[in-house]
Amino acid sequence: MAPGKHRTLGLTPEDLLDMYAKMVLTRVLDQRVWALNRQGKVAIVGSCTGHEGAQVGAIWAMDRTRDLFFTFYRDLCALLTLGITPKEMLLGYMAKAGEPMSGARMFPGHGVYPKYRVINLSNVVGAQMTKAVGAALAAKIRKDPTVVFVSFGDGATSQGEWHEALNFAGVHRLPILFFCQNNRWAISVPQHKQMAIPDVAIRAQGYGFPGVVVDGTDPLEVLKVTREAAQRARSGGGPTLIEAKVERLMPHTSDDDDRRYRPKDDLEKAKARDPIERFRTYLQSEGILTESQDKAIWTRAQAEVDEATEVADKAPYPDPSTLLDHMWATPPGRQGV
Repeated sequence: MAPGKHRTLGLTPEDLLDMYAKMVLTRVLDQRVWALNRQGKVAIVGSCTGHEGAQVGAIWAMDRTRDLFFTFYRDLCALLTLGITPKEMLLGYMAKAGEPMSGARMFPGHGVYPKYRVINLSNVVGAQMTKAVGAALAAKIRKDPTVVFVSFGDGATSQGEWHEALNFAGVHRLPILFFCQNNRWAISVPQHKQMAIPDVAIRAQGYGFPGVVVDGTDPLEVLKVTREAAQRARSGGGPTLIEAKVERLMPHTSDDDDRRYRPKDDLEKAKARDPIERFRTYLQSEGILTESQDKAIWTRAQAEVDEATEVADKAPYPDPSTLLDHMWATPPGRQGV
């Protein structure tokens, strides 16, 4: 990261420490969820590790009071940056009552959370794309200044629904940002077997709007390009496809064993681009983060996750009688099913 980069973006030291703290909190929570999975308390984990820099930078660039967010299953840092708490996330991971997005009836981190303008319906790959485009069309028709942010992995770009969404958004010049977190792996399929191009962003040309490639391990650069794209969308300039090059530092999910298909040296190279390490080095070189501050941030994250784990572990499972709540409207004069 270039020296003094944050000053050109108008970010204060407090902003940077808040961003770093979100990344650390995400890493600690992610590691806890993996441990709980191995204890049989969490059914499945889709790790965010390696994606934190891209997510915190992108969300920081958006207007969190009026934009809409269609996230995907690897967006833990994005959700925490929007304001969702570790306790709420752990209630979801452990399928406990009180989970606010789906009543703990969906894949962890999925559902809808209007308070934080999160609309994330399922973990079917690419399924959020056309819904996000519909929301952007609605915003345009209403002359609402909302910009829609939809994120996905590189594997989603092989889905037909993905192409339909981008084509429609380009034709109608919709206020939407397509945010690809390209970690070069679609489960066990490497990028060169997914597409015959080096960058996903190239595809934007076919739909008539800009495509931008950015280093996803650099939160400040991600913030910069996302901010520019959001301003363009809000002023009527239409969509942008942002491709953040990130690293997947864990297997695809807790059900996966990536040692069967991923070369060991590929993972070692990825670890050298750990976004938390890179951001910490930048903050220390700028005199913004001291060793004692860094230790305090990790200690505070650990304590918050410990407390959230204890609460979620003791929470009851949802009442089975509520299984079908919210699935159908209840006709007047009748009791719900």
